[in-house]
Amino acid sequence: MVRPFLIKSAEFIKSAVRFENYPPALYPEVAFAGRSNVGKSSLINCLVQRKKLVRTSRTPGQTQLINFFLINGAFYFVDLPGYGFAKVPLKVRAQWGPMIETYLTKRESLRGVVHILDIRHPPTPDDLNLWHWFRDNHIPAIPVVTKADKIKRGQWDAQMKQISLSLGIPTSEMVLFSANTQQGRSELLGKLLDWLIPPDESSPDE
Repeated sequence: MVRPFLIKSAEFIKSAVRFENYPPALYPEVAFAGRSNVGKSSLINCLVQRKKLVRTSRTPGQTQLINFFLINGAFYFVDLPGYGFAKVPLKVRAQWGPMIETYLTKRESLRGVVHILDIRHPPTPDDLNLWHWFRDNHIPAIPVVTKADKIKRGQWDAQMKQISLSLGIPTSEMVLFSANTQQGRSELLGKLLDWLIPPDESSPDE
């Protein structure tokens, strides 16, 4: 049964690159990671029901900042910079790995990562490297397969199976999502709530 997660407020707090510039780790947080152009901004905006909370860069891959958003005054959603855009300068691409690794390994308030994939394409080497890195470092991650509305419904099962085989997990551990139709929104929010507030705890924001 999906636990209800009502988002009442969402506000941008700050952007950061270095660990010492992160906001204080006062609240549990969930990070969102994915390739440039995978629909990460649209997914977060869909979750919080705000069209422009997270702005999409006109130049994919150029925004190399970690963005922190406070949800319900009680949690952080953390937007990690997109990876894998071929036209990004090598210097910028080289900065991505250490910056993200520092966040993922040192941020004590991190509860898990939403790993966003595009249903129209098999996972790229960058996608697979990040997924296996999560596993190797024991970081909880949920694969969210987005842009479901961009292909025919009859293709969903085959595409989901292909992605699940690449990741080495059953399709039941993935979430099929569409920001345009809001498909998968309640399911994903329920999974995030289990990270942020375990079922044996209670909260007035549920």
